Amino acid sequence: MANSVEKVVAVIMVDGPTKGTRFRPLSFNTPKPLFPLAGQPMVHHPISACKKIPNLAQIFLIGFYEEREFALYVSSISNELKVPVRYLKEDKPHGSAGGIYYFRNLIMEEFPSHIFLLNCDVCCNFPLPEMLDAHRRYGGMGTLLVIKVSAESASQFGELVADPVTKELLHYTEKPETFVSDLINCGVYVFTPDIFSAIQDVSIHREDRATLHHLSSFEALQLATRSLPTDFVRLDQDILSPLAGKKKLYTYETMDFWEQIKTPGMSLKCSALYLSQFRYTTPHLLASGDGISNATIVGDVYIHPSAKVHSTAKIGPNVSISANVRVAAGARLVSCIILDNVEIKENAVIMHAIVGWKSSIGKWSRVQAGGDYKSKLGITILGEAVTVEDEVVVINSIVLPNKTLNLSVQEEIILKVCGGHHIDVPEGMGVEDGLTSKSARMGEARLKGPASRESLAAQGAARRAFVSAAPTYI
Repeated sequence: MANSVEKVVAVIMVDGPTKGTRFRPLSFNTPKPLFPLAGQPMVHHPISACKKIPNLAQIFLIGFYEEREFALYVSSISNELKVPVRYLKEDKPHGSAGGIYYFRNLIMEEFPSHIFLLNCDVCCNFPLPEMLDAHRRYGGMGTLLVIKVSAESASQFGELVADPVTKELLHYTEKPETFVSDLINCGVYVFTPDIFSAIQDVSIHREDRATLHHLSSFEALQLATRSLPTDFVRLDQDILSPLAGKKKLYTYETMDFWEQIKTPGMSLKCSALYLSQFRYTTPHLLASGDGISNATIVGDVYIHPSAKVHSTAKIGPNVSISANVRVAAGARLVSCIILDNVEIKENAVIMHAIVGWKSSIGKWSRVQAGGDYKSKLGITILGEAVTVEDEVVVINSIVLPNKTLNLSVQEEIILKVCGGHHIDVPEGMGVEDGLTSKSARMGEARLKGPASRESLAAQGAARRAFVSAAPTYI
């Protein structure tokens, strides 16, 4: 009976604009947590999962984006789910554990018995009620969602060892250099309020250590100066690793899908995963069509109600079409995300691609890629307001915003110049994002400069030959 009145709160970490640089150019004008997957903002999926938690009192989003960037969404989702959702802006990064400690008074104002902690860039089926039941059976301070992966990929995540019978967390190490286990941390947790005492203990220990170094020697003082701030606490290294094997932390293993959404390529894969989940959770969100009164739909497809899709178009599988999109006759879309206000003209083909807001794809053009979600050029990405002219083919390429492509490109990253007009490289876009100056020069050489009537005719013939030679999909 007591459990029926215990309140639960959920915290979703959304980070901030200094994080997620690998998500560019899609995060230039839209916060990564609000980028749509399967027609819904990325953060919407964990929020919707939290709605299923019994006795949920409130949901907090914690990050260091400006509050105005989340205000409209937070108001909308609160009204839709009938659950208070509140965005809390950190004054500075406090770490994955320090962030919830910084707002501990607000999180605890409803006196919850349990606190869920989720990362926004995790894609899974979020078995939160099942986690809570298991956590209560274990009787510990916290429970981690875990999953088995291949030994080759395990080192990219936090590896752990759990007791096969009791499920107690026995050992935890973040991204180890040598193989520890094929069981990894999924970035989804449930804690009792005792988590705040554990975080406070880390800060106090760090303060004491800094004081000790200060009293010992100048060299030790330098060491303390280089250490982490006392209010910056990491959940993995500072909480999970030290408390493993002390009968405080336990694991709950999921047998369903799980991915991290770090890059645009992975967002396309995760959009497909969520679309497939809609079949069981919200089938009314999936489109249908027979090609007579409306477009032919193949597999899992989401089409926003305001989008206009011609009845002779063929859409799917794994396609998400956002608001005010126009898809003309004969268009073919496979495994792609089409963002707001995009125009796709007659007989265009889009495969394994993300087409940015307000972009335009010309007649008989192709925007496609091989579909390797983990490769930098494994999918084609068009930034905001990119125009692909008629009969142009774009393969395995990234095009930054506000460009016009009038020649076909393959395996290139277009940074600066299109149609002879110079455009500066956006601030923050650089080599660390895989966008090299060499690629920029290649894009410039390919796209700029006036052309004679003869050369234009030759280019048109080359375009048609390129389109004809490109793979055909039905």
